[in-house]
Amino acid sequence: METLLQQIINGLVLGSMYALVALGYTMVYGIINLINFAHGEVLMVGALTSWSIIGLMQEAMPGTPGWIILLVAMLISCVVAAALNYAIEKIAYRPLRNSPKLAPLITAIGMSILLQTLAMIIWKPNYKPYPTLLPSTPFEFGGAVITPTQILILGLTAVSLAILTWLVNYTRLGRAMRATSENPRVAALMGVKPDMVISATFIIGAVLATIAGVMYASNYGTAQHTMGFLPGLKAFTAAVFGGIGNLAGAVVGGILLGLIESIGAGYIGALTGGVLGSHYSDIFAFIVLIFVLTLRPSGLLGERVADRA
Repeated sequence: METLLQQIINGLVLGSMYALVALGYTMVYGIINLINFAHGEVLMVGALTSWSIIGLMQEAMPGTPGWIILLVAMLISCVVAAALNYAIEKIAYRPLRNSPKLAPLITAIGMSILLQTLAMIIWKPNYKPYPTLLPSTPFEFGGAVITPTQILILGLTAVSLAILTWLVNYTRLGRAMRATSENPRVAALMGVKPDMVISATFIIGAVLATIAGVMYASNYGTAQHTMGFLPGLKAFTAAVFGGIGNLAGAVVGGILLGLIESIGAGYIGALTGGVLGSHYSDIFAFIVLIFVLTLRPSGLLGERVADRA
């Protein structure tokens, strides 16, 4: 039972990080029907930028509390990642908006590879130890432990979802997003600027991905130029799992994916004597995804809708 409780905690933490990234995927897809496969690399750029800022601040201002350094590094990284995602949308995706769907998909994959290569040149390919800036003493209950960093991850995910829900449902930008999602041409006739709305969506997605990237690096204590590929792929899976285009579905899909992966790697691994352990954690998540998409292709919370005319 202790093993199960610990794996549930681990799964909630992992799933929360997937959910933050999946929200970016699902927002972009919901508005322009584009899968931004470079989104995981935005997470990576945010994490590596924060690593650089933390190093500079620790040298320039020794003795500064760790939480202040982490907060400043996260804010600067959010700005850098938002500018990067804005540029990606404007340069790589906007000219292809009315092209066949395969063209922006290939461009997104190419942008992902390009960002990985540029990051390898700028930050070098070696793994970088990410500093521990928050208290590392874990809290224990019921035989399971959770660290302050993991608590922060859970809290940031809940706050981000609440703010995003409020933004989409109760603000002028949110109404513009929903109108653009329904029909960009009609929205433009009503005074909405679709280009501005789409750019804002990419910027919000970049901020969420950066928060996830910084927390991912803080939780696992390492950062590297390929660190965004697998979380990005898992987050895309979570978005499809929950129902892509649905904000609540992205969060539900991310958390369920994290729980399935963690319990499959830990609890089931313990029952099988390590035969099915952490090295095979991806198997459980994708097997469940195949079953869900076979039975309900629109995802858990997705709606079956007709193709847009």
